[in-house]
Amino acid sequence: MKGRKPELLIPASSLEVLRTAVIFGADAVYIGGEAYGLRAKAKNFTVGEMAEGIAFAHAHGVKVYVTANILAHNGDLEGAEKYFAELRDMRPERADALIVSDPGLFMLVREVWPEAEIHISTQANNTNYQTYLFWWKLGAKRVVSARELSLEEIALIRRHIPAEMEIESFVHGAMCVSYSGRCLLSNYFTGRDANKGACTHPCRWKYAVMEESRPGEYLPVYENERGTFIFNSRDLCMIEYIPELVAAGIDSFKIEGRMKTALYVAAVARTYRKAIDDYFENEEKYRSNLEWYRAEIAKCTHRHFSTGFYFGKPDENTQIYDNSTYVDAYTYLGCVQEVASTMLARIEQRNKFRVGDVIEIVKPDGSNVQAVVEAMYDADLQPVESCPHPRQRIWLRLSKVPDPFDLLRACSDTDEN
Repeated sequence: MKGRKPELLIPASSLEVLRTAVIFGADAVYIGGEAYGLRAKAKNFTVGEMAEGIAFAHAHGVKVYVTANILAHNGDLEGAEKYFAELRDMRPERADALIVSDPGLFMLVREVWPEAEIHISTQANNTNYQTYLFWWKLGAKRVVSARELSLEEIALIRRHIPAEMEIESFVHGAMCVSYSGRCLLSNYFTGRDANKGACTHPCRWKYAVMEESRPGEYLPVYENERGTFIFNSRDLCMIEYIPELVAAGIDSFKIEGRMKTALYVAAVARTYRKAIDDYFENEEKYRSNLEWYRAEIAKCTHRHFSTGFYFGKPDENTQIYDNSTYVDAYTYLGCVQEVASTMLARIEQRNKFRVGDVIEIVKPDGSNVQAVVEAMYDADLQPVESCPHPRQRIWLRLSKVPDPFDLLRACSDTDEN
């Protein structure tokens, strides 16, 4: 017998990405404001944009959670209190939950916005059922499991907590070299605090060893004289293990990636949406479609995949030693914002392409439609041959007419124009 159907929780860095996540299959979206979240380099949302995004999501039956999961210092508290009051007073609609990790911020939320639903971030190192019960008794509705837990450990937590308490777990995206993301490397090397949202990702840098008596002579850390990316972990991908995740009692499948593009979000959201829906419709249907899920998820930007800690502790095969680059098969061109009565499609372009290119229309239903760029016009409807300027608003005539919210992409190895 299958358990409860899990929520599909998708990240969003901007209004465009939020809309994409909603249209491409999210049950809930998590976003950050301009402060107090752990993705300071993401575009993030002003309070006005947040209100607009929440209204759009709610109109489509999708929830929105706001992150405030920094490890706060004294100087953060007064501003955080005002921020939570702003979120409480947001109109016409408010966020469905706040995600926090710091006990001080948790208490501030309880004081400022007592009726708010609170989720406890993975940053709080949630590794056992007593920790879950601790937060539950304080009033938290959901706890995000530490990424270091196995499915067996999560199942044990589920058996020891109330049925109405929710477990959220990461199922896809980048992994951190430090325990539950509590990294000090960035602060040590650059003065930018990862625990306050300013991580420079030093775990992706190249490293070598230098012996004390031989300064300047760099020795290989691994069998490669050029050095090694020894901290550079593979990305998590659990698309092939939906039954096991459900059986463990996870209520929300979380996708990592509040720094990612709309194309990444669309591809991951629709693939996990289909996998979850297929499994709950018929397990045989899910298993028969595994090859399609694998193929589609591999089209997303990634660093090779692993299953993280879910089936035991990772070994040397879950690290990438020779480089820190992404596998990036496709280039994001833009999202269709409007289709006119003339069948021209308006987009805000993200990468250069030109008339005559063969591109792909990415649709929420899982289909990819190949199309030729037959004509291109600037914002004043003057014909152009290409769109070289970033974020240029253009109109396109394609051989296949797209729909609003469809995304356009091109194969990266053929997009050298």
